[in-house]
Amino acid sequence: MQFKILSLLGLAAHAAAQTSNNTLNSTLSSRPELSNLTSLLNTNSALVAALENASNVTILAPSNEAFAALDMSSLTDSSLVDALLQYHVLNGTYTAAQITDMSTFVPTLLNNKSYSNITGGQVVECIKVGDETVFYSGLLQNSTVTTADVNFTGGVMHIVDRVLTLPVDVLDTASAAGLSSFHGAVNATDLSNVANYTPDLTIFAPNNEAFRSVYDALQNLSSNDLTNIISYHVVNGSSPHYSSTLQSGTMLQTILGQNLAITIENGTVFVNAARVITPNVLVANGVVHIIDNVLNPSNTEVANSTQASGAPAYTATASASEDPFTSGQSAPSTTIGSIPTSGSAGPTSSSRSTAGAHMPMKTGTISYGALLGAGAAVLGGLI
Repeated sequence: MQFKILSLLGLAAHAAAQTSNNTLNSTLSSRPELSNLTSLLNTNSALVAALENASNVTILAPSNEAFAALDMSSLTDSSLVDALLQYHVLNGTYTAAQITDMSTFVPTLLNNKSYSNITGGQVVECIKVGDETVFYSGLLQNSTVTTADVNFTGGVMHIVDRVLTLPVDVLDTASAAGLSSFHGAVNATDLSNVANYTPDLTIFAPNNEAFRSVYDALQNLSSNDLTNIISYHVVNGSSPHYSSTLQSGTMLQTILGQNLAITIENGTVFVNAARVITPNVLVANGVVHIIDNVLNPSNTEVANSTQASGAPAYTATASASEDPFTSGQSAPSTTIGSIPTSGSAGPTSSSRSTAGAHMPMKTGTISYGALLGAGAAVLGGLI
């Protein structure tokens, strides 16, 4: 419903944008703070031509200061540059006034399967935080609007303070999010390729504390039993289930074939009896919601109306002193952005960052690790 309302408002914004006589080229030329973006666009004449003739789009335009946080000399892969630029173009015309304090997920022009495997295009999360309009991209990185509603003939442009981060695959995102036990458990099964390359996935990923708390119940499982448990955390549908599409009472079928029950109590989302503690971590092929308990296909108890935190789905066991399934894992080379502390509609912190930014990375069919080996380094100074 939220997206439909936003789409209707977008029609009105599109009509308003058509009153502008400024082409995209003339708009960019009149904005010296966008000279780096203009130079990058000029490397892709086909995209520039398409945008000049486009209608009803929203462009998120990183300022020169935003690009200064990247090593521009590393942007030598033309397909990577194309994907990065496409990810900054939203389908639909959305003014800053249309974006509310409820998270909305808007498709972009990024459809290249080497970087995104989501039907309809990779998305950005749009939300109003206080008086600021914020767009969240991969690894929960936030880009804040500094100049809103610059109209041009094809739609509207917002100047932002940070280059968007292309979402990476599930396992690299899990490492960046500190979900080393989930990462290791997936690797211990035959589900790595399923997690990374199946389109339109929704994954409910337990944090390390959740795995520690049920270590005794998991340590002696057969490989098949562990595969079933991890499969019970993965939903494959016609599109990912972002927080804005989750409704209380919804049943989601997992790739195990059994259902998960969604309950929403006072704005907090529960899956069965586990609480979502970090929603909407965008990945190359869907979305990850971090939860506070490991789900159990043999225990489908749901949250009750008085529940404030997740309830264990396994019989009480001794907790592990160390994070299970993490043996042999290398330390992550990056981290995700600010993490909400409650089951909110989206990330809760939008502090404007002037430090370094993530280097955009190829995902999908080309691994994150391979890119790092080829010299696509992730810069420091992350939030």
